[in-house]
Amino acid sequence: MTLLPTRALGPYTVSSIGLGCMNLNHAYGVPPQEADAIALLHRAVDLGITLFDTAALYGLGDNERLVAKALATRSEPVTLTTKCVLDFVDGKRSLNGAPDAITRTVEGSLDRLGTDHIALVYLHRLDKKVPIEESVGALVRLKEAGKIGAIGLSEMSAATIRRAQAVHPIAAVQSEYSPVVRNPELAVLDACRELGIAFVAFSPVARGLLAGAVRKADYAAHDIRAQMPRFTEPNLTHNLQAVDAYDALAARHGMTPAQLSIAWTLARGEHIIPIPGTRSIRHLEEDVAAATMALPEDIFAEIDAIFAPGAIRGARYAAAMQAQIDTETLPGEDLA
Repeated sequence: MTLLPTRALGPYTVSSIGLGCMNLNHAYGVPPQEADAIALLHRAVDLGITLFDTAALYGLGDNERLVAKALATRSEPVTLTTKCVLDFVDGKRSLNGAPDAITRTVEGSLDRLGTDHIALVYLHRLDKKVPIEESVGALVRLKEAGKIGAIGLSEMSAATIRRAQAVHPIAAVQSEYSPVVRNPELAVLDACRELGIAFVAFSPVARGLLAGAVRKADYAAHDIRAQMPRFTEPNLTHNLQAVDAYDALAARHGMTPAQLSIAWTLARGEHIIPIPGTRSIRHLEEDVAAATMALPEDIFAEIDAIFAPGAIRGARYAAAMQAQIDTETLPGEDLA
């Protein structure tokens, strides 16, 4: 097992880069064969990754089962996190932040993960029908019962984070963050730094946009990018102009676009932990290499110039999904 630099995640010390496990059987078209997915998870452990992120929602629970099966055969210590509030109930996607629903989902996760204790559980989304204090309270009771070790939030605003923190210390906040997606810079990154909360950056390569994976809108069936405005036409053609400039910048510095994006994310703060996801062992190895890549100071201004306001058009999510997001929006951000 390789040793990577580490960062704090609440009470835990984890590798500075984690692994987002969602795409191993959820949201990006046909999933890989189970044996291939397990091989990738094992390689992640070999490379020194100790933080693995899953959720009850992913693959109707199959993602949790997959991760548990893969990690059960390894003796290396890892920190496993999952999420509640978003779940599948009777085969339908459900958003429910009521305490009884949270308890039910976490109990299901414990069963699927084959454990009696989960290191950290996030509230996957804010259920606007339920006060955040009640949702956090449900996780507090599960923590007091010894079933979880720490509490996290996902895609929530600084104001919501502060309300949650008043109920119980929050260990981590997870949101999308990359050179393309800067919403956390409005308030959440600063709130997390002030409150001593780790910020876990999902999609640090912008769902493949900054990894050479998106060149045209020809997505496989069930790929969520086919419903995301910035990944569909006419926005995609416009957005790829900025991506081309970014790719050239990475090449000039001897890095892959994904490595530049992950190194950039790490450099934005010592409390930030990116969790890229991939189905490719080669890409996984490239991603992990970014943990020790230093960036020249002037590259940050160059990236800011490439992704200046207007460089990326289209919302992060389709309207129905965007309605479930509590994070701040940038001035003039295109939500159409």
